[in-house]
Amino acid sequence: MANPNFGSFNRVAGVADQAAFDAGLRAHMVRVYNYMASGLALSGIVALGIFSSPQIASLFFEIQSGMVVGFNVLGWVAIFAPLGLLMLTGARAGQMSVGAVQAVYWAVTGLMGISLSLLLFRYTGASVVRTFFVTAAAFGGLSLYGYTTKRDLSAVGKFLFMGLIGIILASLVNLFFPSGTMTFVISVAGVLIFSGLIAYDTQAIKEQYAGSWGTDMAEKVAIFGALRLYLNFVNLFQFLMMFMGQRR
Repeated sequence: MANPNFGSFNRVAGVADQAAFDAGLRAHMVRVYNYMASGLALSGIVALGIFSSPQIASLFFEIQSGMVVGFNVLGWVAIFAPLGLLMLTGARAGQMSVGAVQAVYWAVTGLMGISLSLLLFRYTGASVVRTFFVTAAAFGGLSLYGYTTKRDLSAVGKFLFMGLIGIILASLVNLFFPSGTMTFVISVAGVLIFSGLIAYDTQAIKEQYAGSWGTDMAEKVAIFGALRLYLNFVNLFQFLMMFMGQRR
């Protein structure tokens, strides 16, 4: 079945100056990637700051004999706060100003650094860096595919969304009834699903630009697109850490 977004893209490109549209699209994608990279940098700075300071770490983690054993109450609040912000933003996105959307983006990526700091306590620094670069290379290739492919990925996106719901439910079950086999299956599924979502979301961001071209929505579309890619990157990174991470 044809994707209506492709039709929108072709109509806009057919009426408007193609060269100007293409230049605008490239600038839009650069803006998306810059937001995403800045968000990752902020998360990394927060994570490293917590890891480097026992005093700050004690605000979010339960520490026994110098070892982090889990989140405390404030830590759990920080873990679920990004979800709350995303739900609020999703409900009020149309009414929010660009500044408000930017504030939510920086708040989400900053708070994500708290949960990501747990990886630094669990895994060696070398394995974290190695996995990050593997994730970055995979992201680059998958996003490039999503940007350049002529194939309509909308049907794949529906399948990936169902798979995402599946691993969320499976993770909740595994939380209460831990299983090594289930953890492995969830990890494999997570790598595959978020790899697919990187390509799918890149294509979707490219198509959404056609609808926002020449309007004051373009900046908000770029921020929301960056948030989608940021979350895909972070989740892929965390699932890959389960395979490539070396425990301390």
